[in-house]
Amino acid sequence: MIETVTDINLEETLMKNEKVVVKFFADWCGVCKAFAPQFKKMAEEADENIKFLEINAPDNPKARLSAGVYSLPFFASYENGELKEKISSSDRKAVQQLIDGFKNKEAAN
Repeated sequence: MIETVTDINLEETLMKNEKVVVKFFADWCGVCKAFAPQFKKMAEEADENIKFLEINAPDNPKARLSAGVYSLPFFASYENGELKEKISSSDRKAVQQLIDGFKNKEAAN
């Protein structure tokens, strides 16, 4: 399940969850809309310990600036509230690599 967050509750949500993937989007972004079903499927197939969020970038400038969003769609991974990786892409493989980054870290430990 993908939870929608805002500037008001993003930081709290990041701190409550060890592993988080955030999708930044805009209502006017056609590519964001086209990628939404793929992101939903990726969230359903991912490790249950990873929390999936989405945030409307234009409506939430604090979150957008803190992640360094420069184009949409934009994805960021956080671990224990800290920004780890970010990518602006609509390529499923690239986004999946960002998600899999959590697994690769665990395998290295």
